Amino acid sequence: MRLLYNSVLCVAASVLLLIACSSKPNTTTPETTIAAPAAPPLDTKSLLAYNPRNADPRIDAAIQALHKTRGFNGNVLVAKHGKIVYEKALGWADYLHRDSLKINSQFELASVTKTMTSTAILQLIERGKIKLTDDVKKFFPDFPYDGVTIKLLLTHRSGMMNYVYFTDGIYKKEHRDEHKGISNADEMALIAKYKPNRFNKPDVRFLYNNSNFMVLGSIIEKVTGMPYAQYMKENVFIPAGMTHTAVYSKATYNKIPVDVVGHDRGQWRYSVAQNFLDGPVGDKGIYSTVGDLYLYDRALRAGRLLKKASMDSAYVPRNPWLHGHFNYGYGWRIFEAPGQQVIYHTGWWHGFRHIYLRDMKNDIVVVLLTNLSNGSLLKLDDVFKAVGMPIVRKSAYKGNGDTSDD
Repeated sequence: MRLLYNSVLCVAASVLLLIACSSKPNTTTPETTIAAPAAPPLDTKSLLAYNPRNADPRIDAAIQALHKTRGFNGNVLVAKHGKIVYEKALGWADYLHRDSLKINSQFELASVTKTMTSTAILQLIERGKIKLTDDVKKFFPDFPYDGVTIKLLLTHRSGMMNYVYFTDGIYKKEHRDEHKGISNADEMALIAKYKPNRFNKPDVRFLYNNSNFMVLGSIIEKVTGMPYAQYMKENVFIPAGMTHTAVYSKATYNKIPVDVVGHDRGQWRYSVAQNFLDGPVGDKGIYSTVGDLYLYDRALRAGRLLKKASMDSAYVPRNPWLHGHFNYGYGWRIFEAPGQQVIYHTGWWHGFRHIYLRDMKNDIVVVLLTNLSNGSLLKLDDVFKAVGMPIVRKSAYKGNGDTSDD
């Protein structure tokens, strides 16, 4: 009987112990048990849907006039409130071979690349990998300049020289092979070796040049341990649904695998062959389409790439105002007027010239990518009016905000 009594007591004690254990609070941190909900995927098929029969007639008239009277040669996309209202490919992809542009033709984005490098840097800041106050020497001890921080690079206030002209001079003086592209690591080693004079001390003034974002691209590679191309694909292009976007460097590719050729000096006979300067990336080097740039805008707005606070910080003016309307944040150009803000960037490199605009108040995206550098993108007033957004042209405004003749 006593044996039965003791057995019952043991069973009861075991049950009570199990109940007590199950009622204890969960001390495991939420991060290890529940993944943060991912932002919903973009419905890229719906976003990219477009019927040419529904093209906005005013925008079409303005673009056709730009093509016929100003020689615009390139691809165009205009979207309003998440819907494409105009899309067109006009002209040649490669004049020598008489290849026509297609709407999914990939263009070298030139400095529009900087917006995506900025996004990558802000991602790494969010993840605790780097800080805005980090000095370049933290990552590259042989870097010859003191006091250059990530923030100064993002805002073009580093005071650095332009590596494009510096490197071109070295290659010509030393008769180096100009066909093989150099990598970011090669470029950083050149700067460390030759220690070219900078333009001014850090944080003295805004001085736009490619060196800032080439160095940021190099920092991305150093911190992540992966090529810039791989990081951008996995952390920007894929999350944004940008299936026609890639990084192509001459340091990796003997021939860049795209069909669109840049034509310089406004003339078809000046097709531009890629050379060693098409190697460094971060300041340039991303190839994309008008559609993918639209998806990039939607991914940013949907929080798929950055937290809202990080994205907003990129749009804060970080320099003195030009004409009372124009500024630069973290990798983005800024136009502001009462009740209006347009976040945008331009690009110009080896026969490619572009403008990518995002009207934040009216939710309008305008993408114009060209491969004939002829000044046609300086004549967009009628396009802006047809779209229904501010005229984003520096010489169109006085300091008090009034428009004036060029």
